[in-house]
Amino acid sequence: MAEDFEIDLDDLERRMDGAMANLRTEFASLRTGRASGSMLEPIMVDAYGALTPLNQIGTINVPEPRMVTVNIWDKGLVGKAEKAIRESGLGINPQLNGTIIMLPIPELNEERRRELSKVAAQYAEHARVAVRNVRRDGMDQVKKAKAAGMSEDDQKFWETEVQELTDKAIAAIDAHLETKQGEIMQV
Repeated sequence: MAEDFEIDLDDLERRMDGAMANLRTEFASLRTGRASGSMLEPIMVDAYGALTPLNQIGTINVPEPRMVTVNIWDKGLVGKAEKAIRESGLGINPQLNGTIIMLPIPELNEERRRELSKVAAQYAEHARVAVRNVRRDGMDQVKKAKAAGMSEDDQKFWETEVQELTDKAIAAIDAHLETKQGEIMQV
């Protein structure tokens, strides 16, 4: 009796898409010389005894191309928010104006652009590794099915399907990296 073996390609694709979504989030935190509220997303503030995302203690606005403002709702958290921004490693020097923290975005120099481009490449490599790990899991599923009686033809079919999914995800990562590096290096 021939069994019908099915590899869950939807699960593999969902996991690969998760790696891509994570890459987009990491890329959003890289500044490209233009002001963007998303560059403040990873910043956590010690508020009310817990680490809280900056966007949950104030309103983030981009009033002009080289300025981000954060309007902190609780006056007691202004100093903590300023400290969190200063220590975030973004290279931005916050300026206080009451409960509003102004973040002037300096022009990126050539050296800093190259550094950010390398960081973007590292983020992309982490995403590729995550996709390859999902591929390995898929191939392991195929091997287990082969050991349980899957035919050679079915094995080749599923290996090809998993590899095509992987190639598509890696190509998307590479395209996204090329776009991001272009944004970073643009003067």
